[in-house]
Amino acid sequence: MTEPVLDIRNVSKSFGALVASEGINLDVRPGEIHALIGPNGAGKSTLIKQIAGGLQPDSGSVVFDGQDVTALTTAARARLGMGRTFQISSLAMDYSVLQNVVLGALGRRGTVFRFFRPVMRDRELLAQARAALVEVGLEEMQNMRTSELSHGQRRQLEVAVALTLAPKIFLMDEPMAGLGMEGSRRLMGFLDTLRQRAPILLVEHDMDAVFQLADRISVLVYGSIIATGTVEEIRANPQVRAAYLGEEEARS
Repeated sequence: MTEPVLDIRNVSKSFGALVASEGINLDVRPGEIHALIGPNGAGKSTLIKQIAGGLQPDSGSVVFDGQDVTALTTAARARLGMGRTFQISSLAMDYSVLQNVVLGALGRRGTVFRFFRPVMRDRELLAQARAALVEVGLEEMQNMRTSELSHGQRRQLEVAVALTLAPKIFLMDEPMAGLGMEGSRRLMGFLDTLRQRAPILLVEHDMDAVFQLADRISVLVYGSIIATGTVEEIRANPQVRAAYLGEEEARS
């Protein structure tokens, strides 16, 4: 079997008496979208932080592209090709679309950011940034102020920033949040093609999107993975239906 790009092994994290992650095992394989779902407070954000490097697990390991990165910083993991988009946008709204992507390309170099104007004349950085914008379909908006973009376009811009890291995986935290039906439909089509570039670990509450996009789904409840499987297996799992899917279907 093909080696996973990301392999989470027995990861646990507690905050005092609160167990946020308990013995979590999860992997993401080449070419797939692996969705992580669960009710609010299940520990999804805490797990993503441990994967991305913002939080150290108490035990267990994070193996990325065959390397144990558990002790590495967020920046070091990003330079290895771990591309992340956030539930709450991390873009610089007063900067242009192109400037935001140049910052991402600069981060891949590991260069300390000091003098922005000279950086914007760096041909290599500009070429990387423009290529990423072409890939996400925002090349014609490169000179727009980021604050003028629609919510969906900002999501695409976040992916463009991640693309400058030459990603080997995408970590996506609720990319559909705040999108209307049409925006979600367009973004789903985009993510469906993006998996060909690098696999995606997708944290998402939109069950329609999850069921249409995911190759596999892991269900996190109270800090533990209670099931992992295909869409059909997760839909049919009585424990999952009792703990999560029944609640979600009742809302729809």
